[in-house]
Amino acid sequence: MNPLLTFSGTRLARMIRAGEVTSLETVEAHIAHIQKVNPVLNAVVRDRFEEARAEARRADAKTQDVPADALPLFHGVPCTIKEAFGLTGMPNSSGLLSRKDIISSGDATAVARLRAAGAIPLGVTNVPELCMWMETHNRVYGRTNNPYHPRRIAGGSSGGEGAIIGAGGSPFGLGSDIGGSIRMPAFFNGVCGHKPTGGMVPATGQYPIAENEALRYLTTGPLCRRAEDLMPLLAILAGPDGMDPACREFTLGDPAGVDIGTLKVLLVPDNGSVPVGREIREIQERCGDFLSRRGAKVETVRIEGLRKSLDIWSAMLSAARGTPFGTLLGNGKPIRPLPELAKLAGGRSSYTLPAVVLSLLEKLTALTPKRTEKFVRLGRELQAELVDRIGPGGIMLYPPYPRTAPPHRQPLLAPFRFVYTAIINVLELPATQVPLGLSPGGLPLGIQVIGSPGNDHLTIATALELEKEFGGWVPPPLAEHR
Repeated sequence: MNPLLTFSGTRLARMIRAGEVTSLETVEAHIAHIQKVNPVLNAVVRDRFEEARAEARRADAKTQDVPADALPLFHGVPCTIKEAFGLTGMPNSSGLLSRKDIISSGDATAVARLRAAGAIPLGVTNVPELCMWMETHNRVYGRTNNPYHPRRIAGGSSGGEGAIIGAGGSPFGLGSDIGGSIRMPAFFNGVCGHKPTGGMVPATGQYPIAENEALRYLTTGPLCRRAEDLMPLLAILAGPDGMDPACREFTLGDPAGVDIGTLKVLLVPDNGSVPVGREIREIQERCGDFLSRRGAKVETVRIEGLRKSLDIWSAMLSAARGTPFGTLLGNGKPIRPLPELAKLAGGRSSYTLPAVVLSLLEKLTALTPKRTEKFVRLGRELQAELVDRIGPGGIMLYPPYPRTAPPHRQPLLAPFRFVYTAIINVLELPATQVPLGLSPGGLPLGIQVIGSPGNDHLTIATALELEKEFGGWVPPPLAEHR
């Protein structure tokens, strides 16, 4: 593999500023690799390669004319963008067939901030239908495959991002997360991902967008192959834009100033409801042992409230009372879930099965307001408990999913395992997904590092240390890309 395909965006930017490599060379290397692997992955669903080449040439001219220390942080570095975000001239369907001809006329806030920092988008990446399922598949673009094993899922909803970054085709990308949509793809594809504290990064310019309280549950953040990019990217993305009412100013800490030996670490093996497999348990224990050897105080605990993760997550989203999912699915006109299920059985529906089922479950939830109130209350109690137990100088190690990346369609048979990530969204806690090498079967392993609100730097600092110890992202074998 070309070494340029293995470096962090931060390192590539340093090399470009120093004249060790040009932006055009860097962009061309990533384009060539995307062209090689994408026929197998179906991760990049629309490219802008010619525009990226032109932008790289302009970046190289700027390198010659402007002092290195005056160039933006990611000057001339390629990246990718989740198709749910507005990117000028690119589609913005979010996998919905009735939106397949929608082309963005402007950049989402997060996209604009990345471009202002010098990043060059290579294209947009695949999502599940309306970004609401953990397998990336839709009627517009089809299915995305895992770079370590094409018959395995890439995760969702930022599955295209995870897959192309995991394959080496992009050093970093932009994702969003309301139930694990950054962290699950990062886990399944062996890369880093960060779900910021609720309200830290504006969601303006993505579709669909959450409403009311759920705007704090929907978080925009980076996926990247090397952990050293996480904090610089978060610093670029964070802060109010005057359009997202849920976004507020945070003072970001510095991961470099964190002494790992002073951390309090809660090791939570599972949620007490959905069992976790041996490989995930063992790698979590190894992380705890490593941090303990570094001097951290590690305690294995059970959190009883996590047993109700699914009920709490669904109730808190329902209580936000945004536009019903069934209405979004019908592009403004509510669909009728039961007739659509009949159409699906006959192969005549315009929608995917997970989306139709979700619209049906949404209707059932609306019929039980007392139950919703109960689980919203339990969610607030769980949030207070975790913030208290993690504390201002602590983190929590928690599985991202009970197994390594499952085969395609298998999540339909066990649809609620995503709750390991989803519960963290409604609790508004920061969480960093850390790659930890590969299982004996060649699939990525990883762990969620969770912190108290605003302590994103602690979870990222821990990710940096775990990456050093366990190796982080491992490029998948090129044989998988035949």
